[in-house]
Amino acid sequence: MTSDVISSKELSKVDPVFGQLSFDNHEQIVFCNDKDTGLKAIIGIHNTVLGPALGGTRMWNYNNEWEALNDVLRLSRGMTFKSAITGLNLGGGKAVIIGDAKTQKTPELMRKFGEFVHSLSGRYITAEDVGMATEDMDTVREVTPYVTGISESKGGAGNPSPITAYGVFMGMKAAAKFKYGSDILEDKSVFVQGIGHVGESLVEHLMNEGARVTIADINQERLEEVRAKYDVTIYGGQDIYSEPMDIYAPCALGATINDDTINKLQAYIIAGAANNQLADEVKHGKMLQDKGILYAPDFLINAGGIINVYAELENYDKQEIIRKTENIYNTTLEILDRAKANNLTTNTAALSIAKERIETRKREQGK
Repeated sequence: MTSDVISSKELSKVDPVFGQLSFDNHEQIVFCNDKDTGLKAIIGIHNTVLGPALGGTRMWNYNNEWEALNDVLRLSRGMTFKSAITGLNLGGGKAVIIGDAKTQKTPELMRKFGEFVHSLSGRYITAEDVGMATEDMDTVREVTPYVTGISESKGGAGNPSPITAYGVFMGMKAAAKFKYGSDILEDKSVFVQGIGHVGESLVEHLMNEGARVTIADINQERLEEVRAKYDVTIYGGQDIYSEPMDIYAPCALGATINDDTINKLQAYIIAGAANNQLADEVKHGKMLQDKGILYAPDFLINAGGIINVYAELENYDKQEIIRKTENIYNTTLEILDRAKANNLTTNTAALSIAKERIETRKREQGK
């Protein structure tokens, strides 16, 4: 006979789901499992006050399921504030699929995932993220309309990566304006960590402006490819965080700003595309402030991607996508000014604006 009693050791793993910081009052968490396709996925819906939860699907070979859960919680929470601060009528959601995108992703798996998305009746709308491509969203579209970022040939806005990179570039220029008095990045040393689709597009913008760009990535073949294309420098050292630089642009996975790296970091500005760059947003935001390193909040400056896919829902054109993305520059300056005037960290200042918009909408709805 099996026991229904949970041991104290097991309980220590169970307890944090509702209690951990990243849970942050999530409305719904959906665990998706399909034996035939091998699908194991988690969908996080953080907040739908402003509208349906929209956020990409990430496929990653997590070390364990708890790591995957924590990632989807942090990412979906970030999407709530990203949409709010950008002025979009969307809530925050995200999905993760556990597995190796290079070897385990199949059309059958993507269609099955789409069926789970469809079962939520539009509360969550998916899009592409790490480990996903536009054609994967096309496959999901075969079974549900609740997907964005599909091919332009199928009426979608296409790959959001170039627009994401453009928004990061705008945010970076605004941070430079605030820090140096000029937004010209010519001759500024910029280290771009992570050369995926967004990272490469950011490199192109920086090189066109005359910045001195150094790139780093775990994929050596990718590094060589980007160096050949843009004549940039590949980082050859052992510790990128200890290198003197004007701007550090994290464009890979999150949490690279932590106790260890902040103590070593010699950058004047942090402005990159990665989500959840601060391992602990309160503690590490304050550490950066105390050290005089200007942090451009990631959920603001990497919002170009969601602006791009939102166009599919609101039927606005490429020109309007660019206009909204360029406005990231103005919003970044507004937040940096607010942080300075109120002696807040830049992340806290950005969150306060996003939360104000959500609370205003709740009052309007009588909630």
